[in-house]
Amino acid sequence: MEFLQKILDIDIELFLFLNSHHTPFWDVVMLMVTRQEIWFPFFLLIIFLIIKKYRAKSVLILIIISLTILLSDQLSVMVKDTVQRLRPVHDPQIEALVHYVFRKGGLYGFVSSHAANSFAIFYFTHKLFKGRGYSFLIFFWALIMSYSRIYLGVHFPLDILGGAVLGMLIGLLTFKLLMFVELHFFLTGNPKIGKTKIQPAQTGLLFFVFCIILITVITVIYILNHYDGLKVL
Repeated sequence: MEFLQKILDIDIELFLFLNSHHTPFWDVVMLMVTRQEIWFPFFLLIIFLIIKKYRAKSVLILIIISLTILLSDQLSVMVKDTVQRLRPVHDPQIEALVHYVFRKGGLYGFVSSHAANSFAIFYFTHKLFKGRGYSFLIFFWALIMSYSRIYLGVHFPLDILGGAVLGMLIGLLTFKLLMFVELHFFLTGNPKIGKTKIQPAQTGLLFFVFCIILITVITVIYILNHYDGLKVL
């Protein structure tokens, strides 16, 4: 118990350090970045690339991806309700020190559903596309999503780590399920799932869309901030 308490104390200290570095401008940026709908064009392109690369098999792949997200989301909620670790904004010991933006979220925070979902997507598609550039890009996206939860004051670093581990385990299991279905249900024709690398040009296009989304969000918020359009936030 003493060792566990030491880990929790370090977790709190790390959270307070990371959460203390904020500005009104980055508050709004992080509030936007953490919203999944902001990334809709990015994931629409990923879906398009899956369909283009795997053709008829893409239907099965998209079903398994949906199952992956559903499992990571629901299991992370179950862990929250079981462990019942308070979010930073609800922890009476530190809530006065926490910088939070807009909403406090639910009562419990371990594990982070955002982190679980993000890292489940990362691991599954990393195995699917087999491209170093793509893997780095989607991992970076998962990190941004996860860090935003600490910045916004709704999760401790351990919440993020636990969510990431849970998400990657689910991604691993559902990808194995995908491979099992391909092998045993007469779907062994080309292209082989997980065997064909994503093309560099396709990774470049994803990187371009990723950057456009980030730059657009940051630019729009900067302009609004410059003209006092964010005073209401």
